[in-house]
Amino acid sequence: MPRLEFVGVRIAYNTVGQEGRGRIQAVDGVSLVLEPGESLGLAGESGCGKSTLALSVLRLLPANATVEGRILLGDDDITTATWGRLRAVRWTEAAVVFQGAMHSLNPVQRVGSQIAEALRIHSTATYPDAAARQARVADLLELVDLEPSKSVSYPHELSGGQKQRIMIAMALACDPELIIADEPTTALDVIVQAQVLTVLTDLVRERSLSLIMISHDLTVLAATCARICVMQGGKIVEEGPSARVMAHPEHPHTKALAAAFPMIGDLSSRKRLPGYTAPDAPDQTGAEPSRAQREPGDVVLEVRDLGVTFASRTGRIRAVDGVDLSFRQGEIVALVGQSGSGKTTLARTILGLEQPTRGSVLYRGKPLGTSRKVLKAYRRQVQFVLQDPNASLNPKHSVYEAVAEGPRIHGLPGDEREIVRNALRQAELTPAESYFTAIPQELSGGQRQRVVIAGALALDPGFLVADEPVASLDASVRGEILALLLRLKDELGLGALVITHDLGLAWNIADRVVVMHQGRIVEEGTVEEVLLNPQHDYTKKLLSVVPSAIGASHD
Repeated sequence: MPRLEFVGVRIAYNTVGQEGRGRIQAVDGVSLVLEPGESLGLAGESGCGKSTLALSVLRLLPANATVEGRILLGDDDITTATWGRLRAVRWTEAAVVFQGAMHSLNPVQRVGSQIAEALRIHSTATYPDAAARQARVADLLELVDLEPSKSVSYPHELSGGQKQRIMIAMALACDPELIIADEPTTALDVIVQAQVLTVLTDLVRERSLSLIMISHDLTVLAATCARICVMQGGKIVEEGPSARVMAHPEHPHTKALAAAFPMIGDLSSRKRLPGYTAPDAPDQTGAEPSRAQREPGDVVLEVRDLGVTFASRTGRIRAVDGVDLSFRQGEIVALVGQSGSGKTTLARTILGLEQPTRGSVLYRGKPLGTSRKVLKAYRRQVQFVLQDPNASLNPKHSVYEAVAEGPRIHGLPGDEREIVRNALRQAELTPAESYFTAIPQELSGGQRQRVVIAGALALDPGFLVADEPVASLDASVRGEILALLLRLKDELGLGALVITHDLGLAWNIADRVVVMHQGRIVEEGTVEEVLLNPQHDYTKKLLSVVPSAIGASHD
């Protein structure tokens, strides 16, 4: 089994921009050793160099990258290896599990054929015919806890966790001794995430694989890897055993990463976010906040006996089944549950984007109509914040155009520039005028999400529905967006339904938690009641796979 060593590695990207040629130093003098059979977590935010460093092991960097130093895999220096030797190393000695399985799998090929392709190209001596390859595919699927029958499925017929396990099976096809997993659990719900991490952990233990796992979530790395390296600005700023790095982080950046993903039950993290001061804390004069600041107001939205049924090839599916809920002004409600539990269908029905099969949606006590005029007026008051800001914003439109679009459609009175300016200020993009002409690609992920929120605020809504609003954001940016939602609640009295699979997020900002399973609400209550004293078995199952400061197993 080969030993992996980085010796003074420096990696830069040569770029061409409006100001001429430039150079971005992605990795800056990294020296690191991964012993055979060891598991190493690379932590850090986007742009810190962690993916660049890991992908350099197989020379998977773009053509504009230049590499200095040595990358030793066993006796081979990858930086000087011939293409023939590099081709032999890939798949058979080291393989990659890429982030975003849906984008890595071919949508028009069955997954079994895609796994077999690696065997056909790289292991013809061991698996010379279709029967041998088919048997190997079946073994690989069982290895990652999937039925062999899944080999005939297309990617779109599998869940997110199943697709990710297909990617792991594909990486293991040619018996590599090193696996590089790049954010393998991003956007997976907590139970599926735990299943994928268990598969990786078992493989490392049972097959003595070496593992490099990349993530911005220290809790994910600590659950899988024996050692963690934290990167910032292309350098390693902290390194050590996972337990020590998690419990006693030394570098400020490590502390910030750890704080971004709070432990449920940690009272010090409850609504303690970057730049946020809770309104129930006395101000500098020692005055207590008003009662209106502390308690939710009147009911804004209600759903009564709501049901949504879809037709499928195998029959009818009850996506939402008899749901009763109410949402108050100035209250943040977290709707949690696994993928497929009905959360997004419920949200789309609340927004009037899906027609209920039975039951009703009420806004300020009145049933929601179905005419275009009624729905248009309603959607001004109840705004949607999508998960992916890249998909929400037109890449050719400026920030000004993106924020002004809603007020134009709804014919809002008043000065348009002032409406846009105020919305950007409320979303904490200041000075607002400096963002008017910017286009999405010129902004960071957090800034793009703030533009999406500003577009919603420009219509002066009474309620927000946010679908996984921080799932694709870095740790520090995640904290800033959550703090923004809390400020909007406190200062504007804005209520919000936040859909999430992240129970730590619910602990951070929610007043109330609603747990959804198989289309039904199985538990509801204050955040402390649900997350610290769960009553339903499904809620206990969700909590059993996330870190808890109170050490409860909930089983």
